[in-house]
Amino acid sequence: MNMLEIRNLTVEFPTQSGLFRAVDGVDMTVKAGEVLGVVGESGSGKSVSMLATMGLLPAYARISADRLAFDGKDLLSLSPAQRRKIVGKDIAMIFQEPTTSLNPCYTIGYQLEEMLKVHMGMDAKARRKRVLDLLSLVGIPAPESRLSSYPHQLSGGMNQRVMIAMAISCEPRLLIADEPTTALDVTIQAQIMDLLTGLQRDRGMAMVLITHDMAVVSESAHRVQVMYAGQLVEQATVDNLFTTPAHPYTAALLNALPERALGRKRLPTIPGVVPGVMDRPKGCLFNPRCDYATDRCRTVQPALSDFGNGRVRCHSPLGPDGRPRVKAIEEVRA
Repeated sequence: MNMLEIRNLTVEFPTQSGLFRAVDGVDMTVKAGEVLGVVGESGSGKSVSMLATMGLLPAYARISADRLAFDGKDLLSLSPAQRRKIVGKDIAMIFQEPTTSLNPCYTIGYQLEEMLKVHMGMDAKARRKRVLDLLSLVGIPAPESRLSSYPHQLSGGMNQRVMIAMAISCEPRLLIADEPTTALDVTIQAQIMDLLTGLQRDRGMAMVLITHDMAVVSESAHRVQVMYAGQLVEQATVDNLFTTPAHPYTAALLNALPERALGRKRLPTIPGVVPGVMDRPKGCLFNPRCDYATDRCRTVQPALSDFGNGRVRCHSPLGPDGRPRVKAIEEVRA
């Protein structure tokens, strides 16, 4: 059963030059107990897609979708009061910047207890016990001494653990983890990911893992969605994506991994940047940065279509040899 189902999600923001489409027709499904990895450069629309799902975008954002459902409930048709009963309790999110997501004016203990009071209706004694259990669970030492601490008195890693404790406090059925290891040192990153994957496995949660770290995806996710410039460009199982990427952008991301650059003098990079408001190219949005772009790529935008066991948005998907299949066929004919 699909815990989360999104079809044709579009998010637009007004600018001086018109509407900027930050998310362009994205589809997504997450089954109960599944970990879906979402990868792509900054500006690809990963976080905005999930904030739209949570209902946390500003009022001026224009959101539309053919379907946006959690556990069969249409989120777009719910009133704000009905949605608040789901968001925070059944759907929870670990935000990208814990130091700015936590309220600096309230203690850690107060903010954690507020979640339990609003969503679980616990009394003061039960809330305190639950908060101490949560802080211990996420690996914060001497949790009683931390209840009266403010966010600025804790390290980045500690604040990240508090955010995780807050997100899992009501035992959500879907957890959205937005760059949960950003700005943390390598040792803490490993601890945080072990904690998240352990909680997901033990509690049977569905999880959407947004990250730039392909290594984290390879170790934690079941399926992967690759986003670029607001569009979904590839979707595949972890094994298929890492062994036979079909989209040139996916292949370029994997080629830029340090472990795949052994023996080379320089680490491969992807030239250029993700297009913004004023520099959207015609045709495929990736064509100015693509080594395989053709005249068709520069004029006709490709559709997302089934490819193998996944989906890809490309006129000439790559084959097992890492070359575009259409080009290889044309060469054979010639």
